[in-house]
Amino acid sequence: MNYIHLYKCKNMKRPEGKPKTKKERFNEVAGRRVQKVLNDLDNLSKCANKNSYEYTEEETKKMVKAISDKLAVLKASFSANSKSGKQTFEF
Repeated sequence: MNYIHLYKCKNMKRPEGKPKTKKERFNEVAGRRVQKVLNDLDNLSKCANKNSYEYTEEETKKMVKAISDKLAVLKASFSANSKSGKQTFEF
């Protein structure tokens, strides 16, 4: 087990006991969350299988618009550093 492995295995502390920097915590948390979103989008794309699911073009447009709108909110929050409320999706 090398130093880098030990460093990554620690939750909020470096091997020498110093707390992680804000940048280190951001990279760790954001990386994990982005990967989760990408995995969820991959799972959602499986719904496009017409052999297993039935849907209309209107439903797919509504779904993609909701995702696009939320992505726009995400972009704005990073550029303006503002906090937005949670949004729910319904057909």
